[in-house]
Amino acid sequence: MQFPIRPEMILIDLDGTLVDSVPDLAYCIDHMMRELQRPPHGEAAVRDWVGNGVERLVQRALTGSLDGQPSDQDFAEALPIFLRLYADNNSKRSHAYPGVREGLDWLRSQNYRLGCVTNKAARFTEPLLAGLDLEDAFELIVSGDTLPEKKPSPLPLLHAASFFEVEPSRALMIGDSISDVKAARAAGFSIICMSYGYNHGQDIRDAKPDAVIDSMTELDRLLAPAAVAG
Repeated sequence: MQFPIRPEMILIDLDGTLVDSVPDLAYCIDHMMRELQRPPHGEAAVRDWVGNGVERLVQRALTGSLDGQPSDQDFAEALPIFLRLYADNNSKRSHAYPGVREGLDWLRSQNYRLGCVTNKAARFTEPLLAGLDLEDAFELIVSGDTLPEKKPSPLPLLHAASFFEVEPSRALMIGDSISDVKAARAAGFSIICMSYGYNHGQDIRDAKPDAVIDSMTELDRLLAPAAVAG
């Protein structure tokens, strides 16, 4: 399969797509729980809870469930603890997935214009990208607090399309979750998903993206090289 239209812009999600950030997130969640004198959850549980911003992650940790809602008092006590811990543990254990650097290098060699769109707050997004030497790949970074809404709202994607002066029909999103698929569909983007990311334990194929790949090194078989650009 190859996309029939060469995208004029590609937006790429961060957590679960470019970077496995769960080791740092789980470390901070478990230390937060210990400070609150509650039992830790472990990395496997946290892996199923990430993807909707740190506030939602903290709420899920406090309740031990994907849809739980803690009391306002518990949340107000826990969130500052997590934020303090994560500020000091943003990229100590996180790492780029295999194939990410090679995939980004190929996209740049083919003159694709790239942006990063994530639900992670800017104060954590930028240090993480810098700490893993990924920030130079992107002309634009849209974080979870850049705009009034974040994914699955289409607003971050449409904001990026406006920045790049690209029609949504000629834009591509690369992500890993149903949130990315919903945002892309609502914005009128094409969407490729990674098979390995964070989707609350569900197979991302069930969300029916345009394609699912196991590594960003597979992008060269889906996207037109520069030599055949229209």
